Amino acid sequence: MELLKNICRNIFKKRSIEDLIQTSKKTELKKTLNVFDLIVIGIGAVVGTGIFAIVGAAITGNSESAGAGHAIVISMVLAAVACIVPALCYSEIASMIPVAGSAYTYTYATMGEFMAWMVGWILMLEYAIGNITVASAWSGYFMQFLKGFRAYLPDFVLNFPIWLRYDYRALYSMCDKYGWDIHDKIPFIFDKIPVAVNLPAVVIVLVLTLLLIKGVKESTKVASIMVGVNLFMILSFIIIGSHYVKPENWHPFLPVEPVSGILMGTFTIFFAYIGFDAISTAAEETEKPQRDLPVAILGTLVICTVLYVCVALVLTGIVPLHQIDSLAPIAHAMKFVGKDWFAGFISIGALCALTTVLLVYQLGTTRILYAISRDRFLPRSWRMIHKKFKTPHVMTWISGIVVIVCGLFMDLKISADLCNYGTFTSFVIICLAVLILRKTNPDTHRPFKVPFSPVLPLVGILICLVLIFFSLNTLKTSSNYFIIWLAVGFLIYVLYGYRQKRIGEQKRG
Repeated sequence: MELLKNICRNIFKKRSIEDLIQTSKKTELKKTLNVFDLIVIGIGAVVGTGIFAIVGAAITGNSESAGAGHAIVISMVLAAVACIVPALCYSEIASMIPVAGSAYTYTYATMGEFMAWMVGWILMLEYAIGNITVASAWSGYFMQFLKGFRAYLPDFVLNFPIWLRYDYRALYSMCDKYGWDIHDKIPFIFDKIPVAVNLPAVVIVLVLTLLLIKGVKESTKVASIMVGVNLFMILSFIIIGSHYVKPENWHPFLPVEPVSGILMGTFTIFFAYIGFDAISTAAEETEKPQRDLPVAILGTLVICTVLYVCVALVLTGIVPLHQIDSLAPIAHAMKFVGKDWFAGFISIGALCALTTVLLVYQLGTTRILYAISRDRFLPRSWRMIHKKFKTPHVMTWISGIVVIVCGLFMDLKISADLCNYGTFTSFVIICLAVLILRKTNPDTHRPFKVPFSPVLPLVGILICLVLIFFSLNTLKTSSNYFIIWLAVGFLIYVLYGYRQKRIGEQKRG
């Protein structure tokens, strides 16, 4: 009985805000980021994915779910509303607790050790698994980009083996669709083990891993250039494309199944909004976190929502609904109106955008793992800091390798859905954490406060839960994988994390 009480006491043990802040002040990470850097991180993570990788699928739907059609604008607004409350909550807590780890750290301060670990595990789903989807989209645009130089590049560069361009699952689907014999397309080891590697995706992940090891400031300099190119391309598409908009293309505005179509469109497009969460993961590397984090989080959300809605209106106004390309909708829209030269530039913008997304997701993954390892739930050696660059280089390599290995066998649509489950769950936790801290720490200084509390946090929780349960009933495969992911996280805590935490406490004591 005493053992059970001791276990319960430990799993609900919290870390005080004062303790967390003191820990962050002793951090070995270098404080180099300002508010501009943070907004670059946020926009870089949010804009690219939604416009270049997700919006087409959200409009057209797939075999498991209906698309939003022209009502994608409503889906985007709903996604923004679903984000605005968590964004306000992130802003309040991030300004109170400017510590690396995002929702993981905030949960530790409000709900205890076990819930913190599970939220950290869910965040790994959000960032590391989400990166697989983005890396694959990057690879597709890279191949399109190379084809623009077919007059100058040799054939072995433009048409290198198909098994070096796609993962096994993608190739298997293509063979099934076109009636190919998979043994003609993929080499097999011992006639049993297929060999298929998305080589461009592997290379870009390795390059960005090396860049992040060199330093977060250097990484944001590269990201700022790419975000600038990306925004120029998007604004150019809006301006040029608006001249070709035909209002009759917006009719009928609502899809055949309006409720399910719009809600599933919201769920799909939500994948693009998770980037603003990455801003809070860089809290310990921010020069003035109490002031800059709220400004960057809310600024990112407003800017990106306006861009999303404008792009969606122009896209659906140019191309009839049944002709929208789900994989590269913006480039296809320019080709549709005879602007092939601009479609080539779109590929450059997409590459810049998706590279920035990969960079930010990788940054978020490593900083969350760093915080978890610092709390001794993961091996201490993982959080080693590079002597010269002052970055968690071991953790950065681990996160890069995880993305590469998982990308070899994970279905990309399922990866995006799993990422959404992780995002919605972390948003529910953040809204709940604000309500708890208002009760447990009412006198703690809050540089930013969520207005109309507790109403707004409760509304945020309700919206996220509705979208979670609706998608769980619709997306059977990914929902089963999500439950398996949670079960694996629970087992790691029980079999390893709990014991390591107790050993760490004994050494400190």
